Amino acid sequence: MTESYVNSWYASTAHATPPRPALQERLSTDICIIGAGFTGLSTALHLAELGYQVVVLEAAKVGWGASGRNGGQIVNGYSRDLSVIQKRYGTEAATALGGMSLEGGHIIRQFIKQYHIDCDFHPGNVIAALNARQLNELNVMYHNWQEHGHQDLVMLDAEDLREHVNSLTYIGGLYDRLGGHVHPLNLCLGEAAAVESLGGRIFEHSALTHLDRSAKKPVVKTAHGEVHADYVVLCGNAYLGEAVPELQDQVMPVSTQIVTTEVLGESLCRELMRKQTCVEDANYMLDYYRMTADHRLLYGGGTVYGGAEPADIEAKIRPHLEKTFPMLRDVPLEFAWSGNFALTLTRIPQFGQLGEKVYFAHGYSGHGVTATHLAGKLVSEAIHGDASRFQHFSQLPYYTFPGGRRWRVPLTMAGAWWYQLRDKWGI
Repeated sequence: MTESYVNSWYASTAHATPPRPALQERLSTDICIIGAGFTGLSTALHLAELGYQVVVLEAAKVGWGASGRNGGQIVNGYSRDLSVIQKRYGTEAATALGGMSLEGGHIIRQFIKQYHIDCDFHPGNVIAALNARQLNELNVMYHNWQEHGHQDLVMLDAEDLREHVNSLTYIGGLYDRLGGHVHPLNLCLGEAAAVESLGGRIFEHSALTHLDRSAKKPVVKTAHGEVHADYVVLCGNAYLGEAVPELQDQVMPVSTQIVTTEVLGESLCRELMRKQTCVEDANYMLDYYRMTADHRLLYGGGTVYGGAEPADIEAKIRPHLEKTFPMLRDVPLEFAWSGNFALTLTRIPQFGQLGEKVYFAHGYSGHGVTATHLAGKLVSEAIHGDASRFQHFSQLPYYTFPGGRRWRVPLTMAGAWWYQLRDKWGI
């Protein structure tokens, strides 16, 4: 693992934070959490609030992985719509997951308020349709969400949408007042400080090398130390590595790319996105973007299955940016970076246990900002004695990718190719 963050706009504008030591001792604790991203920090903070002694081990630095590199969009729900969940798993599962689908965003707003986290929070997000089929699907989503109690959605026609994004690319969209966007790395750093304020300990540069589940209390080993814990929670997601083989083939790393422009100035930013909400399009291989607090355009997309970083991120993203905003043709790009999220075959987050004492949560499939925070809450409830909500996820059927590690990427790409053709042709 690296000693520092990737060269992102987030890292360049992150709040100063004290360095945290590597683990170099033998500790005993109530809870040991692997990974100081959103899942690990949400779990740690919820459990610390309940009075548990918490130790968090991070292989690199707080927020080093997907949690500190993503688009920062607070998008409610999951990577599969509630109507798909109902069709696939039944009414009971859809009702349960639908009832929790806004909770991740609520948790984020609660943490920001309660712990005074400065992370450029701005409310509202939009999903934009490029063709009639996508707009019809958003209308179905709108009515389905309402059936599950989400009353803060507004369907937008083309004219309404241009209040959010001044582009002729779209024909309409869906606006969620309960969405929003944040500086994700600063949110991570704020949550880490909150964990420490409650007595939790966070060790950086302390990668998991071995997990021993044979003893009464699981033992987590790193290069220079070990933690004996009543419970272990694995929150490495796409960056967990090979220390827990049972989980390695449950998800596939997928990279997404982000660029930020030079400072455009407040006037131009308001001209392009008057309400400063964040936007993602409704394509299968989607683009997403928003304005930053210092008046840049942050634009992401360029999915690569398998987690590889493109040789030229700017070349991959710039054509999409300029198609959306032709007036920004040839605008200088000052930052470009890549990061991996974890994809499940079902596109539903996977929560579960490896025996009684080890929990895991991963596979948010591109909807991680909110779902990670929900995961931390549900894991904390389960450890505290009420696993009813956790089990609504853990009891769902999950599958490994067909073809194993050798063929999972080409097979997934073949499926994605068909969906991309559908988006291109509008069918």
